[in-house]
Amino acid sequence: MMRIHFGLIAVAGAAVVAAGVWWITAPQPISGTEIGKFEHAGDPARGHLVFAAGDCASCHASPGQSDRRHLGGGIALASPFGTFRAPNISSDPVDGIGNWRTIDLANALLRGVSPDGGHYYPLFPYASFAHMSAADVVDLMAYLRTLPPVKGRAPSHEISAIFRIRRLVGLWKLLYFDHTPIEPDPRQDERWNRGRYLVESMGHCAECHATRSLLGGIKTKTRFAGGPDPEGTGFYPNITPTRLSDWSEQDIATMLKTGNTPNHGRVGSSMSDVVTNTAMLTDSDRGAIAAYIKSLPARATPHP
Repeated sequence: MMRIHFGLIAVAGAAVVAAGVWWITAPQPISGTEIGKFEHAGDPARGHLVFAAGDCASCHASPGQSDRRHLGGGIALASPFGTFRAPNISSDPVDGIGNWRTIDLANALLRGVSPDGGHYYPLFPYASFAHMSAADVVDLMAYLRTLPPVKGRAPSHEISAIFRIRRLVGLWKLLYFDHTPIEPDPRQDERWNRGRYLVESMGHCAECHATRSLLGGIKTKTRFAGGPDPEGTGFYPNITPTRLSDWSEQDIATMLKTGNTPNHGRVGSSMSDVVTNTAMLTDSDRGAIAAYIKSLPARATPHP
């Protein structure tokens, strides 16, 4: 009887723990009190700039064609957890996001939650996009609605069975996901605050220029200090003063516009795609990004 008694207690305890884990890992969409922020019409022209700043076309444009507005997805994104495929985000109502409401886009970008209430994998850099303003999300949706529909869905992700359990992403979010809005720092000027917002949210620069833990979260001490390319083809450079001490703000702004570096070189690999997008930004935004980058604390480059 004692064994049965303790067995029942163990089973009940396990059930309570399982229920607790299930509860804390649940997707957390935007609450009802905030939904109203996403229910007004946006500005497609401003949304185009948000689209460029977010580097959206680099992942979502259909491979094998040059039209960066052709957002059929399908590009393969390698990672230590398997190969993921960027989805179709065109205005097609069946294969794309043509039937999405603005709040659906907001939940994807700001909470990493899909319209059907599931977690998105964090290879989609919503850990950075989560700091975007409601106005920028609304404008981005206005722009996306002007783009042509594209038929066809991306191939399925090629990942192991354990990572197909999306509820596990909820545990990752508990460790690494912070959607606190970026508030202006009153100690800094408007230009620096604008640069901080662009770099830390839409630009999602730290998503590449950092080293990640075994669970795929950014190691804080390596933020902006560089890290290995997840595809195993190179190493993203350190962009703190440790590496860029001899670059001026103008050098950084020029690189973001032309791809040219102050030592008469030129950026390559995925950064060339980034420059294609940052070249569309205003001079003031590129200057703001440069001002913030120059203010970053110097950090040692981690070992590859």
